[in-house]
Amino acid sequence: MKAVVVEQYAPIDQIGLREIATPEPGPGQIRVQVHAASIGFVDGLKVEGRYQTKDALPFTPGAEFAGVVDAVAGGVVGIAPGMRVMGAARSGALAEHIVVPPDAVEIMPDGLSMEAAAAFRTNYLTALYALGERGSLKAGEQLLVLGAAGGTGIAAIQVGKLLGARVVAAASTEEKRNFAASFGADAVVDYTKPDWRDALKDATGGHGADVIFDPVGGEVSLQAFRSIAWNGRHVVVGFAAGSIPALPFNLPLLKGGLLIGVDAAQIARREPEAQARVMTQLSAWLNDGRLTPVVGKVFAFDDFRAAFTTMQTRAALGKMVVRIGS
Repeated sequence: MKAVVVEQYAPIDQIGLREIATPEPGPGQIRVQVHAASIGFVDGLKVEGRYQTKDALPFTPGAEFAGVVDAVAGGVVGIAPGMRVMGAARSGALAEHIVVPPDAVEIMPDGLSMEAAAAFRTNYLTALYALGERGSLKAGEQLLVLGAAGGTGIAAIQVGKLLGARVVAAASTEEKRNFAASFGADAVVDYTKPDWRDALKDATGGHGADVIFDPVGGEVSLQAFRSIAWNGRHVVVGFAAGSIPALPFNLPLLKGGLLIGVDAAQIARREPEAQARVMTQLSAWLNDGRLTPVVGKVFAFDDFRAAFTTMQTRAALGKMVVRIGS
């Protein structure tokens, strides 16, 4: 089968497609013929060996995928060949086949495209877990979404609106702000401007943000926390800006605020009940048409490097998806 193979940690332009053996599922595993896989910021860090944990070389990057089950080993119940599924794994999605345990996948709702399904699980699981389970976002509260035009940011806007919040989207360009507004943001702010905290204050009627959804990091995160409402919750989900802010400890004291960390990769292992609740709610929203995963751009398999580059240069609007199978 064809797969993207990282033989040495390197920039994406030095990584290529290879012909490797098609994996066979072992006991308690299934194999999925991958039709589409999505690219996240963490995938780019892993390829370059800059993520906080490293995959053993050689490896195939990509965590999120959608496709059709084509093999089921002994000990698996509830999953059969021919089922359309979407799922997530630590790595291995940028390949024509992937082997995973059955609890790594969900049955795809009718009418959902492979590309949309591949863009769904990680972003929306992160958004609802971060906002609902950890951020305790309530109807009527003010939600600030940083990096609002990226895949996770758009998911947070959609989930925030479904939870009844008023959403303020922060993004760096007019194109990105317009994109965020098109998915339901009630107000937008430009966080590249020196006075953006004044704009945020105006956008929240002087109240500040009750919850901050933050996949960005850097100075923007620090300034956002300075604008948090009393008893506000700042939920950290990533550092797309490439730097980790140093938060003065007096700020949580002065604001009565909470700084909350969310690592979506650990939810299934550490809080399986929470993940089940979140996925049940997301699936219900999908099935009743209240939630539609956002695909930013779809790339051919041979053009996978461009998907990484678009994401790494922060030019992405929505989730970057690579089409692998037919």
